[in-house]
Amino acid sequence: MKQIPAVAIVGNSGAGKTTLLERLIPALKQKGVRVGVVKHDAHRFDIDHPGKDSHRLTAAGADTMVITSASMLAMVKRHVASPPIEELLARYFTDMDLVLVEGFRGSSLPKIEVHRKEFRRALICRGERNDPSLAAVASDEPLDLDVPVLDLNDPEAIAEFIASLVYGIKGWGGERDSKANIEEKDRDVD
Repeated sequence: MKQIPAVAIVGNSGAGKTTLLERLIPALKQKGVRVGVVKHDAHRFDIDHPGKDSHRLTAAGADTMVITSASMLAMVKRHVASPPIEELLARYFTDMDLVLVEGFRGSSLPKIEVHRKEFRRALICRGERNDPSLAAVASDEPLDLDVPVLDLNDPEAIAEFIASLVYGIKGWGGERDSKANIEEKDRDVD
């Protein structure tokens, strides 16, 4: 089975994980990368809306409900516990070149931690716990760490780092070059 390349973006609440992802996705898409995203929510969320047919079907007791159109689909699936990230990747992202994961800080995925100087909070992966899967920190201030510190305000450089981390690609030259490199890497893994 093909291993789905994934990198977790972690950090304290309010540090800017989603904002970084919003900036990383276009930077990766410009390189021809098919990007998937998984967002972990530690709280209960509801993606459906009362009054809509899809909500009515779920409220009626459907364990899985899919709504689809010509351009997209969405699934609401009930479960007892949040599935492990590895299961989600294997089940739903086999057609992606890369999956960016927001959260799942307890996973073994390579991680980039988002840090902002205004928060003055200890790093999650280098605080009480020294997470060996921390690959880098994206920060808006210099830090003295045992992993690279990336400029939080340079999504292209962070995308470059992710390509190097996941695919061993350095110096992406453009969409055609990067896509060819990714496909070549996939052939090497298979």
